[in-house]
Amino acid sequence: MVAAKKMKKSLESINSRLRLVMKGRKYVLGYKWTLKMIRQSKAKLVILANHCPALRKFQIEHYAMLAKTGVHHYNGNNIKLGTACRKYYRVCTLAIIDLGDSDTSRSMTEQTDEK
Repeated sequence: MVAAKKMKKSLESINSRLRLVMKGRKYVLGYKWTLKMIRQSKAKLVILANHCPALRKFQIEHYAMLAKTGVHHYNGNNIKLGTACRKYYRVCTLAIIDLGDSDTSRSMTEQTDEK
């Protein structure tokens, strides 16, 4: 019960930080654009949904490792990630180009380290 509440609270904090990033308009959605931004070393953080196919997930993680870009695995599926981005469609991958004033990358890496 306690773990479920903690998980829900962390998911809500990630969603609120994603909303800040979406207002800044320095992001790209989709697999192809995410790979392009990683190859150009413009992506600061990549967010992957749970339902992302294994081959795509591996390829994005590999390119991100080579480009020294952070990768965060979103706990929800692609529908919930799309809702968190305030879009009416599913989002499998998201690349954040400019973090701006938000401390999104720091908080997401801390939550990943806790697991």
